[in-house]
Amino acid sequence: MDPYTPRTRPMRKNNLTLSVKEYTKITGTIASVRRNRQLDDDIEEELYPRGHNSRESRGRGNESSFIAETSFVRAPLNSRVGAANTTPKKKGKEKEDLLDHLPVDIQEAIVLEDLLYVLMGIEGTHVTYHPDFAPEDDDPLQGIRFVVSSPLDPSLRDLTERVLPLGTYFTAISAFVESRSHLDYGLVNHALCAAIRDMLKEYQTLLSQLEHAFNTSPQFTLQKLWFYIHPTVHTLSLIYQLVLELANTDDDDASLSSSADEEQDARDEALGLGGAKLKAVLSEITKSSAGAAVPVKGGEVLTVIYERMQGMSGDPTACKVYGTLLSAAGIPYAHMLREWITTGRLQDPYEEFCVKESKFISKGILEVDYTDEYWERRYTLRDGSTWSSKQQHAGIPPPRMPGGRLPGGACIPPTLEGWKYKILLAGKYLNVIRECGIELQANQHQAHEQQLSMDDQRLYKFVEDAYTHANHTLLQLLLQDQQLIPRLRSLKRYFFLSQSSFLTHLLDLAHTELKKPAKLASIVKLQSLLDLALSGEDALFREDVKVSIAGTGLYEWLLKVISVSGVIGGDDGEGMPDGAAQEDTKKDRDKDKDDKKPMLAIEALALDYTVKFPLSLVISRKTILRYQLLFRFLLHLKNVEQSLTSMWIEQKTGTWRKPVPSHPEFEQWKLRILLLRARMLAFVQQILAFVTFEVLEPNWRSLEAKLAKVTTVDQLLRDHVDFLDTCLKECMLTSAKLLRAYSRMIVTCSTFRTVFIVLHEIGISSTLGC
Repeated sequence: MDPYTPRTRPMRKNNLTLSVKEYTKITGTIASVRRNRQLDDDIEEELYPRGHNSRESRGRGNESSFIAETSFVRAPLNSRVGAANTTPKKKGKEKEDLLDHLPVDIQEAIVLEDLLYVLMGIEGTHVTYHPDFAPEDDDPLQGIRFVVSSPLDPSLRDLTERVLPLGTYFTAISAFVESRSHLDYGLVNHALCAAIRDMLKEYQTLLSQLEHAFNTSPQFTLQKLWFYIHPTVHTLSLIYQLVLELANTDDDDASLSSSADEEQDARDEALGLGGAKLKAVLSEITKSSAGAAVPVKGGEVLTVIYERMQGMSGDPTACKVYGTLLSAAGIPYAHMLREWITTGRLQDPYEEFCVKESKFISKGILEVDYTDEYWERRYTLRDGSTWSSKQQHAGIPPPRMPGGRLPGGACIPPTLEGWKYKILLAGKYLNVIRECGIELQANQHQAHEQQLSMDDQRLYKFVEDAYTHANHTLLQLLLQDQQLIPRLRSLKRYFFLSQSSFLTHLLDLAHTELKKPAKLASIVKLQSLLDLALSGEDALFREDVKVSIAGTGLYEWLLKVISVSGVIGGDDGEGMPDGAAQEDTKKDRDKDKDDKKPMLAIEALALDYTVKFPLSLVISRKTILRYQLLFRFLLHLKNVEQSLTSMWIEQKTGTWRKPVPSHPEFEQWKLRILLLRARMLAFVQQILAFVTFEVLEPNWRSLEAKLAKVTTVDQLLRDHVDFLDTCLKECMLTSAKLLRAYSRMIVTCSTFRTVFIVLHEIGISSTLGC
């Protein structure tokens, strides 16, 4: 049987053919694709006449772009950047011919596409970076300059060059925002960068709208682009000028410091100080003493913005832009200001605020401080100015050389220049209250009030109200809770001897102890005798009065102070020049060295007074020292008066009253002694009456009247110190000429008393011997 051979079926004809409708559709699609491909090849050949395999090269460029960046959500323009990096740029005549042979509308479309990239700081195909641009060398804060590298129609070139500065502005502002966002530049710069970033977001929103119009609207032209971005050019130029001023201030300061370093290095080399180890030591000393350059931050930033806004007050756009930036940048500053004047807390981590704190000075220093350092230097203004005197504090940074403006937080915003003292004092007052353990909180209605800005007129009323509240609170604490007025009256009683019965009692009890040399006197014994003398008196705060022994004589110490600080007082020309005063003081010192006797305890006796914080702000060591000087002066007068009075009692004894007719000269000498004693006693009593009734008492009445009307704590402190200084001056203790003459007379009276005692003892011994 023959094997079976299968046969193939004949194919149907209708399965191999298409209907007329399907055939027409396919052929039309193929023809359309061919026409489009041919058109693309013609355009590509016209654009790249010398390039071979352009389609393959573009494909490779796109492929490399895809490989280079996988996330197109993160970099939507990556294809453009990748193509620009992989496609070599044309140079010379090859590039000049790119747009020459194209119609104006095609040139406009190509340039429009490049401008949309340039407006975001990206280099285009025909609009490129400036030939001199070097990313490694150029300062990014100056911005990137763009130029049209291909020939264009003159009208298109003019419009294009008007748009190009926007790319420079955008790159410079973006670099500024990025660089000033670091912590070193402070909160004010952070707030300024945030406000600028918000403006850049609006600018980028405008660019996205322009790009959408370019892709969808055939009527979008270069003229329309300029119409839409023209207002933005002025806005970004204002921000760009502000950025340049802030950046150039830092650069100028750095260049000045570097030039100074170069000059110092040259001097060191000339002096032979060029060793590496010595340079390291000197650099550490320089850093600790001078410190690094202060960047533009804090109040200086607000000052620059405010000055630019005032300088361009005729431009509504500038006022609006700079006003917005000033309001936004001043929010952290206003927050620090609010916290300081409402609670007394200084929250300034980057040293931007106008008030600075010296943390090494605490209230414990008040017990040994003779210069009021706690009140004067614990919290101070960074510009060094003080309300009470023209003298400035140390530690002020040097001003910027071009304009003389203080750097950083030392530059107080012009809107707060007239309020800086009240700002300082309001926080100081509240801080004193906090140091007493009284916790302060901001008022509830102020806390819920809307946020204040630096250009808000309500800020001034807020500062005034906070200052008034702080001042009233501390005054009430001192005058009522701490009983300041009774304290001052007790000081007047003990140190000015307004009721001196306790002193007479003390001198009688401690008569033996006070005759000893000052170094041998027992302070413990004198203190117990003082407590005994005060126990019989109905006096307040007597437990705070202590006995102390000075190490230097009163007049010697005062002359030494005057010789160092110059003539104090002498409004009528009294006194003498510093050189003459120092010369006479030197002669007196040499004379004292020749015949210097040990100082007695009565000459070194002084009282001390202990008070606690916050009364130690008013009754500080500085004021207690003045009280002690006046007390020692009065004590010396009292002691001389008592000594001369006791001489009168001794002269009534028989030794002095017994006549000696055979020696008329001796009788004349005794008469002269009696008259001299009377004159000395009258002189001392007149001085004592003048000091007590014409100096101390009237000035005390004047102080009481001032304290009844006092409105500020600083006025209270000034009135108290002025009262003491006036008393010292009118008691002739601050003029070198008067003090020298007066001290010699008083010491002469005291010496006369000592010689009289010796003569009296000799006379008694001779009488007994007879």
